[in-house]
Amino acid sequence: MNKPVNWLGKELTLEIEKVAHGGIFVARHEGRVVFVSHTLPGETVKARVFEDKGGSFARAETTEVLKASEHRVKHFWKAAANGAGGAEFGHIDLAYQRELKADVLEEALSRMAGIDLRPLVEAAPGDDAAKGLGYRTRVQLHVDEWGTAGPYRERTHQVVETKDLPLAIEDIRELGLHLKNWSGVSKIEIAASNTGNLQYSVDKKIKGDERLVERAAGRTFRISGGGFWQVHRQAPDLLAGAVTGAIAKVGFDKAADNLDLYGGVGLFAGAIAAKFGNDSRITTVEAFRQATDDAVLNLSDLSHVKAVCAPTERFLAERVSAAAKAGIASSEATIVLDPPRAGAGAKVVGQVLALQPKHIVYVACDPVALARDLKPLIAGGYELASLRAFDLFPHTHHVEAVASLVRK
Repeated sequence: MNKPVNWLGKELTLEIEKVAHGGIFVARHEGRVVFVSHTLPGETVKARVFEDKGGSFARAETTEVLKASEHRVKHFWKAAANGAGGAEFGHIDLAYQRELKADVLEEALSRMAGIDLRPLVEAAPGDDAAKGLGYRTRVQLHVDEWGTAGPYRERTHQVVETKDLPLAIEDIRELGLHLKNWSGVSKIEIAASNTGNLQYSVDKKIKGDERLVERAAGRTFRISGGGFWQVHRQAPDLLAGAVTGAIAKVGFDKAADNLDLYGGVGLFAGAIAAKFGNDSRITTVEAFRQATDDAVLNLSDLSHVKAVCAPTERFLAERVSAAAKAGIASSEATIVLDPPRAGAGAKVVGQVLALQPKHIVYVACDPVALARDLKPLIAGGYELASLRAFDLFPHTHHVEAVASLVRK
């Protein structure tokens, strides 16, 4: 068998077939798969290969559009023409971006979990009117050796100068940190709250408001410097509403051993208590000490809610052991999981299955990780009652989903 020709640096003419996970698109050339950036299904493009994996696949960057899709639009961000990352879907009509995200979810669910479902990807309120701009409450800027602050060029650590930050909310744009010289600095992180707080860290040194105060799900949440909070201004209310809505449909036992895993500063635990009663019994679990301390403060008025600082795996191992000793085979509990992008993983999923709660609500920011974790949960005796998807990162490939699983 002849060794495949190396295409590195070559320009290929390609017909784009479909979208793939990660915001790239699939084409085929001489029987090999080519992953192409900044194009659309149905387009014919010229693309230059920047990575060649021999017989497996190649990666290429669009250099010229020969036949454009009807869904292609002019990119809203001038810096993107210079390669700035963070808006890889900015050349695509906003409504069609959501169709592509639904494509990715549908394929992941089918291929990895055997689930035949195409969820509707819902827009956040106000995003269509705003053309998907001005939603980010968290922005990260990198600084080069000359003090220029901006996003990285895609696939590199080169900083791209930008005069505007169109995805950021107005308070962050008006702060204008991207327009200043930051010689001697490596990274700037900016965060704004929906109550008017503004905070930024320069190489992890906090400036501005010491703590951010957010209002969401009918409660107040305080977040210490550098603490996690959802990026989209509407995300906390949307996701909390999706979680509590799913729970309401299944039913909630306030006295059960209900868990909020990867609970952060207490958003979902607080939302559940606000929805079903302040006497709801919930344990929220978070490995990051600062976030747990914030959760303790945020949930201090709820006498039946406890915030625990522990890795989820270790916490669940203790719960599983205690349940086994007590001879408890299943429970009426609700477990909410909001893991990082990599997903909960086999060990945590196995521990959740060992506890056999009545209801599992899984909040996911990665379609493939979600589908991978759903497969063993369904095999373990749960059925997918519902799945909602939200476009909380317009002009990027990212999509959020909330899956509701009920014990058979």
